[in-house]
Amino acid sequence: MIVLDTTILVYAKGADHPMREPCRALLEAVAGGLLEASTTPEVIQEFVHVRARRRPRLDAAELGRSFADLLSPLLTIAEGHLLAGLKLFERRPRLGAFDAVLAAVAIESGAEALLSADTTFSEVPGIRHIVPGTTGFNRLLRHS
Repeated sequence: MIVLDTTILVYAKGADHPMREPCRALLEAVAGGLLEASTTPEVIQEFVHVRARRRPRLDAAELGRSFADLLSPLLTIAEGHLLAGLKLFERRPRLGAFDAVLAAVAIESGAEALLSADTTFSEVPGIRHIVPGTTGFNRLLRHS
Protein backbone atom coordinates (compact mmCIF):
# COMPACT_ATOMS: atom_id res chain seq x y z
CA MET A 1 0.00 0.00 0.00
CA ILE A 2 1.18 3.50 -0.83
CA VAL A 3 0.17 6.74 0.87
CA LEU A 4 -0.73 9.80 -1.20
CA ASP A 5 -0.03 13.40 -0.25
CA THR A 6 -2.28 16.29 -1.24
CA THR A 7 -0.01 17.24 -4.14
CA ILE A 8 -0.91 14.04 -5.99
CA LEU A 9 -4.63 14.87 -5.85
CA VAL A 10 -4.11 18.54 -6.72
CA TYR A 11 -1.94 17.83 -9.76
CA ALA A 12 -4.21 15.03 -10.99
CA LYS A 13 -7.22 17.36 -11.10
CA GLY A 14 -5.45 20.62 -11.81
CA ALA A 15 -4.49 22.65 -14.84
CA ASP A 16 -1.84 21.63 -17.32
CA HIS A 17 1.39 20.85 -15.47
CA PRO A 18 4.25 18.37 -16.03
CA MET A 19 3.04 16.31 -13.03
CA ARG A 20 -0.60 16.16 -14.10
CA GLU A 21 -0.37 13.11 -16.35
CA PRO A 22 1.78 11.00 -13.98
CA CYS A 23 -0.63 11.76 -11.13
CA ARG A 24 -3.62 10.89 -13.30
CA ALA A 25 -1.98 7.63 -14.37
CA LEU A 26 -1.41 6.76 -10.73
CA LEU A 27 -5.05 7.35 -9.81
CA GLU A 28 -6.16 5.32 -12.83
CA ALA A 29 -3.98 2.42 -11.62
CA VAL A 30 -5.62 2.68 -8.19
CA ALA A 31 -9.11 2.85 -9.72
CA GLY A 32 -8.30 -0.16 -11.89
CA GLY A 33 -7.25 -2.19 -8.86
CA LEU A 34 -3.64 -2.40 -10.03
CA LEU A 35 -2.24 -0.44 -7.12
CA GLU A 36 -3.36 -0.14 -3.50
CA ALA A 37 -3.30 3.40 -2.15
CA SER A 38 -4.76 5.38 0.70
CA THR A 39 -4.46 8.72 2.42
CA THR A 40 -5.94 10.52 5.41
CA PRO A 41 -9.16 12.50 5.71
CA GLU A 42 -6.97 15.52 6.40
CA VAL A 43 -5.24 15.19 3.01
CA ILE A 44 -8.62 15.11 1.28
CA GLN A 45 -9.76 18.08 3.36
CA GLU A 46 -6.66 20.02 2.28
CA PHE A 47 -7.31 19.08 -1.38
CA VAL A 48 -10.90 20.37 -1.09
CA HIS A 49 -9.65 23.60 0.47
CA VAL A 50 -7.10 24.17 -2.31
CA ARG A 51 -9.55 23.20 -5.06
CA ALA A 52 -12.27 25.50 -3.74
CA ARG A 53 -9.98 28.52 -4.11
CA ARG A 54 -10.19 28.20 -7.91
CA ARG A 55 -13.33 26.16 -8.54
CA PRO A 56 -16.89 26.07 -7.20
CA ARG A 57 -17.28 24.58 -3.73
CA LEU A 58 -19.67 21.95 -5.10
CA ASP A 59 -16.96 20.75 -7.52
CA ALA A 60 -14.37 20.61 -4.73
CA ALA A 61 -16.67 18.71 -2.37
CA GLU A 62 -17.70 16.21 -5.06
CA LEU A 63 -14.07 15.48 -5.92
CA GLY A 64 -13.28 15.15 -2.22
CA ARG A 65 -16.02 12.52 -1.85
CA SER A 66 -14.75 10.75 -4.96
CA PHE A 67 -11.21 10.60 -3.54
CA ALA A 68 -12.52 9.36 -0.20
CA ASP A 69 -14.28 6.53 -1.99
CA LEU A 70 -11.32 5.69 -4.25
CA LEU A 71 -8.77 5.67 -1.43
CA SER A 72 -10.91 3.95 1.16
CA PRO A 73 -10.30 2.77 3.78
CA LEU A 74 -8.68 6.03 4.81
CA LEU A 75 -5.86 6.08 7.32
CA THR A 76 -6.76 7.54 10.69
CA ILE A 77 -4.48 9.90 12.56
CA ALA A 78 -4.28 9.03 16.24
CA GLU A 79 -2.49 10.68 19.14
CA GLY A 80 0.60 8.51 18.65
CA HIS A 81 0.90 9.66 15.03
CA LEU A 82 0.65 13.27 16.12
CA LEU A 83 3.39 12.82 18.71
CA ALA A 84 5.67 10.97 16.27
CA GLY A 85 4.98 13.64 13.65
CA LEU A 86 5.89 16.39 16.08
CA LYS A 87 9.23 14.67 16.73
CA LEU A 88 9.86 14.59 12.98
CA PHE A 89 8.82 18.24 12.76
CA GLU A 90 11.37 19.18 15.46
CA ARG A 91 14.19 17.29 13.76
CA ARG A 92 13.54 18.26 10.13
CA PRO A 93 13.46 22.06 9.76
CA ARG A 94 12.18 21.99 6.17
CA LEU A 95 9.29 19.63 6.97
CA GLY A 96 5.97 21.27 7.79
CA ALA A 97 3.84 20.06 10.70
CA PHE A 98 1.07 18.68 8.45
CA ASP A 99 3.57 16.74 6.34
CA ALA A 100 5.41 15.46 9.42
CA VAL A 101 2.21 13.93 10.79
CA LEU A 102 1.35 12.42 7.38
CA ALA A 103 4.84 10.90 7.23
CA ALA A 104 4.38 9.44 10.71
CA VAL A 105 1.08 7.85 9.63
CA ALA A 106 2.72 6.41 6.50
CA ILE A 107 5.59 4.94 8.52
CA GLU A 108 3.29 3.46 11.18
CA SER A 109 0.96 1.96 8.57
CA GLY A 110 3.86 0.09 6.97
CA ALA A 111 3.34 1.84 3.64
CA GLU A 112 5.57 0.81 0.77
CA ALA A 113 6.01 4.48 -0.11
CA LEU A 114 4.71 8.00 0.34
CA LEU A 115 3.99 9.70 -2.99
CA SER A 116 4.29 13.47 -3.13
CA ALA A 117 5.65 16.24 -5.31
CA ASP A 118 6.99 17.80 -2.11
CA THR A 119 10.67 16.87 -2.00
CA THR A 120 11.00 17.51 1.75
CA PHE A 121 9.54 14.04 2.35
CA SER A 122 12.83 12.62 1.05
CA GLU A 123 14.44 13.82 4.31
CA VAL A 124 12.22 11.59 6.45
CA PRO A 125 13.89 8.39 7.64
CA GLY A 126 11.80 5.24 7.62
CA ILE A 127 9.68 5.93 4.55
CA ARG A 128 10.42 5.69 0.83
CA HIS A 129 9.45 8.95 -0.86
CA ILE A 130 8.55 8.91 -4.55
CA VAL A 131 8.00 12.01 -6.71
CA PRO A 132 5.57 11.82 -9.68
CA GLY A 133 7.23 11.54 -13.07
CA THR A 134 10.55 10.21 -11.76
CA THR A 135 12.16 6.89 -12.58
CA GLY A 136 11.05 5.45 -9.24
CA PHE A 137 7.51 6.59 -9.90
CA ASN A 138 7.45 5.07 -13.38
CA ARG A 139 8.84 1.82 -11.98
CA LEU A 140 6.07 1.74 -9.38
CA LEU A 141 3.42 2.16 -12.08
CA ARG A 142 4.99 -0.51 -14.31
CA HIS A 143 4.99 -3.03 -11.49
CA SER A 144 1.37 -2.37 -10.60
